[in-house]
Amino acid sequence: MYAAERQQTILDAARSRGRVEVTALAEQLNVTAETIRRDLTALERRGLLKRMHGGAIPADAVALEPALEERIGHRAAEKQRIALRAIEEFPDGGSVLLDAGTSTLAIAHALPDDLSLTVVANSPMICAILASKPGITLLQLGGRVRERTGAAVGRWTTDALAELTIDVGFIGANGFDAARGLTTPDESEAATKRAMVEACRSTVLVADSSKAAHAHLHRFAAIDEVDLIITDAGIDESVAESLRAAGPKVAAV
Repeated sequence: MYAAERQQTILDAARSRGRVEVTALAEQLNVTAETIRRDLTALERRGLLKRMHGGAIPADAVALEPALEERIGHRAAEKQRIALRAIEEFPDGGSVLLDAGTSTLAIAHALPDDLSLTVVANSPMICAILASKPGITLLQLGGRVRERTGAAVGRWTTDALAELTIDVGFIGANGFDAARGLTTPDESEAATKRAMVEACRSTVLVADSSKAAHAHLHRFAAIDEVDLIITDAGIDESVAESLRAAGPKVAAV
């Protein structure tokens, strides 16, 4: 195998799996670890991979998150359908958690005014919408609010979540994949989302299909920790089947 062919194989593997490791690649391609390291360096210089200890990840996995204002309105019809399906999972008179994000923002907008339940949220924007709904008992999580996502994160947030037991959590992710689970580019967001998953009896991922089969730098949950994935009908059926095989139900609306 020529170097160019080998590097293309490495790049394809990184994009499909979310990461590659030097030792495994050396065995798979029957070359030395030093050869693989040179290949990874070459791919990094071309801006295609990002070297990590013992391997590499796709360069787009560490790309900057799009700002909240960039995401609002993007794939709005899909998010509206996801929101309406998510409301079907709300417990009667129970408690739910809404993670910060545009899919959960769509849920907040779609909530009926006469719904009676407790909502925990870490987004000031979502809380502003819910505060006017008479049937909602609103618990707003404190913490440092990230300008890019509008999410409260950090120790104040995770410490408060550790004291709660919530019926159903509706969580967003920048990427979700059967092998790599639920991921996000930012470490503090990942820690907060992890605390959310741990605080909830049941976890529902709400994410449009553009995030399927993508992996970002920080994983906050394995796919089998999710009970239900609500996404849109644009998801590739083979990807949906791989997700179902890994544990959760998948609703494509």
